[in-house]
Amino acid sequence: MKPETQALLIFVLGMLVLMGTGMNMALALVLTGAGMAWVLGFWDTQLLAQNLVAGVDSFPLLAVPFFVLAGELMNAGGISRRIIDLAQSWVGHVKGGLGYVAIAAAVLMASMSGSALADTAALATILLPMMRQQGYPLSLSGGLIASGGIIAPIIPPSMPFVIYGVTTNTSISALFLSGVVPGLMMGAALLVTWRLLLRRMDLPAGEPRPMRDRMRATLKAFWALLMPVIIIGGMKSGVFTPTEAAVVAAVYALFVGFVVHRELTVLKMGPVLVNAARTTAVVMFLCAGAQVASYMITLADLPGTLTGWLGPLVENPRLLMVIMMLVLVLVGTALDLTPTILIFAPVLLPIAVKAGIDPVYFGLMFVLNGAIGLITPPVGTVLNVVAGVGRMPLTQVIRGVNPFLIAYLVVLALLVAFPQLVTVPVAWMR
Repeated sequence: MKPETQALLIFVLGMLVLMGTGMNMALALVLTGAGMAWVLGFWDTQLLAQNLVAGVDSFPLLAVPFFVLAGELMNAGGISRRIIDLAQSWVGHVKGGLGYVAIAAAVLMASMSGSALADTAALATILLPMMRQQGYPLSLSGGLIASGGIIAPIIPPSMPFVIYGVTTNTSISALFLSGVVPGLMMGAALLVTWRLLLRRMDLPAGEPRPMRDRMRATLKAFWALLMPVIIIGGMKSGVFTPTEAAVVAAVYALFVGFVVHRELTVLKMGPVLVNAARTTAVVMFLCAGAQVASYMITLADLPGTLTGWLGPLVENPRLLMVIMMLVLVLVGTALDLTPTILIFAPVLLPIAVKAGIDPVYFGLMFVLNGAIGLITPPVGTVLNVVAGVGRMPLTQVIRGVNPFLIAYLVVLALLVAFPQLVTVPVAWMR
């Protein structure tokens, strides 16, 4: 057996075994990378250390800690709550209104934080108790909030787009722009699905709020609504880069929390910084470990092997996209979004480019597929957040998320069938 084939077997079987034991994903990547290096004859501790450092030695990756910090500051400084209050003031009175509130708030919050976990936690903390109190089916409520939370990785600013752009050397600004239309399509899919589900639910309609109360809620949310305008407008006009946009978002959230809303205090900043540091450490360790595995995968010529397997499909880009999306759907059930990007994006993108597929479009589809994986068992990170915050069994959340998961798969199929839904708006906005 050739060393390259042995290396690939070590990678695949090693990852499966180590994941099965519950080992940390980053550590599993480092160990499988080290095993591949041994088989390929490139064993050198200095080489491994250099790749670990290279995995995080990237200026664009500085956006990750600042976007994470911005999300934490939004939750602690009252920005997230005001967004939810705004949505509730306008649509909370209709039948199933809290569901519409969850969808509207998810879309608005997605345009600020870029973190699925942060948005989901905020939505679940505030809305799930209200839904439980008003007699909403708990499983569907949890499923809706989980589904709304994964819009965050798609609508800019998006932390997964930053990681994808750094990993594949794709324009992060273009990736951000590519997520606008698909993100709104995801919100629309949730609206349609929720409306259909309401036919089977006996939920009371509330009294509309006076226009004075609605305007008051809108004014209170003004500073929150200004945040995506500053971020997207600044990047679109070239005032700052995506990395600088993350810093602007964090500083803006800090200013609003301390000076405008005055809900942030020095005592609250301790937990905020600790939570942001923990999340950042997890992501960065994954980036470092993935660089080791990625380097060895390149030496083992996995992209060349896959190109040989998928060679006949290169002449049919749409069929190739269908096959790759199906593979990624299966991968998403077992891997979280970040490791999926770090492991598979560098391997699959060259094949897509060879088939003539736009790299920005492919990046959007890749991240969207991985985001859907956040609400698919058995891993389903976002499902676990909802179950933990709502104190409900994970099986109950899984059962409730199924209708919305189907809606997202329809959106994914539409984007595969009509790439112009992504490429034309990106070309226009650029």
